[in-house]
Amino acid sequence: MELNYGLISADDHVREHAEVWTRRMSDQKWGDRIPHVETQSDGTQLWKIDGVPVERTAPLPRAAFDPGERLEAMDADGVDYSILYPMVAGLAGERFGKLADADLELACVQAYNDWLIEEWASVSPRLVPQCIAPIWPMERTVAEIRRAVARGHKGVIYPASPMELKNLPHINEPDYDPLWAVCAELCVPLCFHAGASPKIQMSSDENFTPAAAQAFGGIVRSVSSIAVLANFLFSRVLYRFPQLKVVFAEGSLGWIAYELQYADYQSAADGLYTEGFTLKPSELFQRQCFVSCWYDQESLRVRKYPSSDRILWSTEFPLATSTWPSTHAHLDRAFAETPETEKRQIQWQNAAQLYKL
Repeated sequence: MELNYGLISADDHVREHAEVWTRRMSDQKWGDRIPHVETQSDGTQLWKIDGVPVERTAPLPRAAFDPGERLEAMDADGVDYSILYPMVAGLAGERFGKLADADLELACVQAYNDWLIEEWASVSPRLVPQCIAPIWPMERTVAEIRRAVARGHKGVIYPASPMELKNLPHINEPDYDPLWAVCAELCVPLCFHAGASPKIQMSSDENFTPAAAQAFGGIVRSVSSIAVLANFLFSRVLYRFPQLKVVFAEGSLGWIAYELQYADYQSAADGLYTEGFTLKPSELFQRQCFVSCWYDQESLRVRKYPSSDRILWSTEFPLATSTWPSTHAHLDRAFAETPETEKRQIQWQNAAQLYKL
């Protein structure tokens, strides 16, 4: 691994261009069901998936779409490697997970995974791909993860609450054991991105201005990871699959101290040690879990609770709250009182080890 700037961004996004799926899926077979962009009568452009509108296109810097431009932006901002998450597909591919047609879901997922390898990862190893997966049936989930990792994907992105997308078993049921097993076997992290399970979050209403709604949505999206993490601390999944590594992306740090302290206290008060829970929730976290952060300054003071070897830094490019293009100014402020060994861990070493860079 070549390191010039001392920073691996563990949660960045690519904006899929208009032909990602139309180039890779059969028009004869799928027609207008293929994810595509339509121009409306007012001149705006709208993404549709399976004929259903999902979002309007938004103005973004070219570096969101173009890998060459992204590398230039990374150099300008002092970023060595960028771990990539989707946008149009959903933050965890959940827009395809909602599709009732399993064949269409698989075709959309495979087109995205192939595009990310062929048009991004092939340009530079600094652009680190992570695959999405069909959420069901599980044999297809596992098969696509194996196929994608064999092609070069370094992580697996999956919705934390798939049962809210369609009629599926709860994620804690044994039906998902093949998912945990294949990620552990292939030594790739399983990544849950905040915001991919909207039913966990409180929503705004018409009383919010557009700007207030956007700010509110960003806040509740990040802290929605509280419920997701709590589920994994108590569901026994981490106990049963001790080699599984789990990332809670775009969660930030402020709530982690509360979550882990409270989880330990509550589990002891309820006597979980008498039910085979031989590790405290905080010990499970420190063995298998990671959380990403990006704007954090004061909350780095409580880094001992997750421990510095469980924290990943990111720029969140190209979101409105991204530290780009002044990431190192943020880092200088945030890490002013952090020992150099911990600073290296958070800024690049943890991600390099987790993603085998």
